[in-house]
Amino acid sequence: MKDSITADEFTAQEGVADWRVADDVASARFHTGSFATGVEFVVAIGRDADAADHHPDVDLRYDHVDVRLTSHDVGGLSRRDVELARKIIEAARTLGAQPDPDFEEDES
Repeated sequence: MKDSITADEFTAQEGVADWRVADDVASARFHTGSFATGVEFVVAIGRDADAADHHPDVDLRYDHVDVRLTSHDVGGLSRRDVELARKIIEAARTLGAQPDPDFEEDES
């Protein structure tokens, strides 16, 4: 079953407003306020990703975490990305990590 979706279909989903889509990748930045909270957040993402058998790219920095989602097996975005994005938002809320509404992923 092909479960690929377009960028427009991804962004139209409820609960993913904090994610940006470019080049078939959904990205978001979450301000954690501390490195320790960032580590907790990454651990939560790891648990959810393992449970979903769908693994994002995660970049931990001192005061924020960047996350990138894509489904390599369909060559772009899928419904799994939407579901994991929602779980990541939920984990962020639990830990008090704030999404950055102005985040634009840097291509460098």
